[in-house]
Amino acid sequence: MRIKIYDTTLRDGTQAAGVSFSLLDKLHISQELDKLGFDYIEGGWPGSNPKDMEFFKRVKSIHFNHAKIAAFGSTRRKNTPVEKDSNIISLLEAETPVVTIFGKSWVLHVRKALLTDESENLRMIDDSISFLKRKNREVIFDAEHFFDGYKENPDYALKVLKVAENSGADCIVLCDSNGGSMPYEIDQIVRVVKERINCPLGIHAHNDSGVATANTVIAARIGVEQVQGTINGYGERCGNADLCAVIPNLKLKLDVDCISKEGLKSLTRISRLVSELANLVPFEHQPYVGRFAFTHKGGVHASAISREKKTYEHIDPELVGNKRRVIISELAGKSSVIYKLNERGLGVKNPQVLSKRLIEQIKKLENEGYEFEAANGSFELLVKKNTGDYRKLFNIEGFRVIVEKRENGKLVSEATVKLNINGKQVHTVAEGNGPVNALDKALRKALEDDFPQISQMHLSDYKVRILDTGAGTEAKTRVLIESSDKDDRWGTVGVSPNIIEASFKALLDAVEYKLNK
Repeated sequence: MRIKIYDTTLRDGTQAAGVSFSLLDKLHISQELDKLGFDYIEGGWPGSNPKDMEFFKRVKSIHFNHAKIAAFGSTRRKNTPVEKDSNIISLLEAETPVVTIFGKSWVLHVRKALLTDESENLRMIDDSISFLKRKNREVIFDAEHFFDGYKENPDYALKVLKVAENSGADCIVLCDSNGGSMPYEIDQIVRVVKERINCPLGIHAHNDSGVATANTVIAARIGVEQVQGTINGYGERCGNADLCAVIPNLKLKLDVDCISKEGLKSLTRISRLVSELANLVPFEHQPYVGRFAFTHKGGVHASAISREKKTYEHIDPELVGNKRRVIISELAGKSSVIYKLNERGLGVKNPQVLSKRLIEQIKKLENEGYEFEAANGSFELLVKKNTGDYRKLFNIEGFRVIVEKRENGKLVSEATVKLNINGKQVHTVAEGNGPVNALDKALRKALEDDFPQISQMHLSDYKVRILDTGAGTEAKTRVLIESSDKDDRWGTVGVSPNIIEASFKALLDAVEYKLNK
């Protein structure tokens, strides 16, 4: 049996606090999801805002190889003829091949949210689905709060599903809208529904109890034919079922046909793309697609995977487009260091002796506040200093930074750097947008005549971490800088009680890494 993937990132995902996609973002994401091989892409609620209505106008001109675009909305309002209901009319005006409507299946919501009675609610569902079917739409019915409704009044909750089935719904989706149902409850209730309802079923789980992915996988194992979720689990409150975990669980653990192997390999890339467009920091410990999902820190782990990857990896990371990492820290053993040397292509003599010396130095530095997990550039410089491959191309004689607020109210940072390059003293001054930017410019200016390749590198990211918060403004600071050129990307680290000195140390490592390549 094939399970269809229904993505609601562009609608349910945007209900997450802090998530907002532009119109162009939504169009871009929809095309990427189609490339993955998703079956349905829910574009939004056309009756709720102008952006969603414009999305449906623009998306009609885009060719999709696989996915169907769905418009989302509610059943007709109480005591309103379906053909005159503005929400239903907006769904038709969206001109999508698929319409998804939600209706209440919990008596509490019928009485307290809709302020109507159970009979009128059933008529609202019947009228809405029947009308949309007469307009030749594929209709997906989301039975909102179904599991809570079933637990309180199973007869009525099942009656809602039966009305939807008799009205012609193409798929009935069982929704755990409050995200409070446990996996064993999902298992029991879905089995009952399958005995009573012949219409294809789907599952829509929220993550308020931390089990949305488990609930979705359990429902799929029992036999639902559609799973709904969002990329990275974005959604209202604690989010939705994370399709980046649901899909590989179905494909790799249950051997369920849902997307192709090629689509699966794009999952990590899509996860990061959506995070970037949402302007959110990716969750680095996210299962399957997180940066640390296949990262090994402990020396015992690194030693084991160097012999057999299955010892600490449940799948090959490349299956989902991710990759294996071994990071260097105070927990590292010789195997970790040797693995890292091989990974970075740093062929050295006597790696066993070198790794022991490096571990001692790393532990000392990390005790001072250094961290090499994301500072591969600083790590490589440390290796070269221990192997004799390091070249000291210039010496720092001093630097100075001043911050001045001028008469026009503009705040200006000015940096002065003194270098000695092969006996030649170089003295440069530069202004910048902040002291670190000024230092970066002054350092580059001092080096560019002798080392023109410095122009190829760019500062990509800058992070500051206060290490001992109890010390107040005297606290030790760790600065991590990420740099890049057209071929490489590297991180460097500096530590000092003075944030400017910590930043300058990280800047120097970044430049020396580039010039020593």
